[in-house]
Amino acid sequence: MQTFGKKGEDIACDFLEEIGYEIISRNYRFKRSEIDIICNGEGLLIFVEVKTRTSRAFGQPETFVSESQQIAINSGAEEYLTQSNWLGDIRFDVVSVILNKDESETFHIKDAFY
Repeated sequence: MQTFGKKGEDIACDFLEEIGYEIISRNYRFKRSEIDIICNGEGLLIFVEVKTRTSRAFGQPETFVSESQQIAINSGAEEYLTQSNWLGDIRFDVVSVILNKDESETFHIKDAFY
């Protein structure tokens, strides 16, 4: 059985591919950081955090990317950049997925944090 978070990440990947991004890596880990999706799009290397919720009852999913999580993602991104020798521009995005029953809504927030 697929976990709720994994299903949200799958939906986010499908969405990103539909808008022309190329998925390079999923669930990239470095020390205490995990980057949900790394992709190429718009001439950038994009690090994507996916937030999946059943509703907006407690706020927008993208607001749940904490400062400490942003720091961890930045740390993982720095390591990925070193390993891949990427010399171009980068961006940090959030894809939020509202998932209830078999329906979903996807929102893409570009430049969500630095």
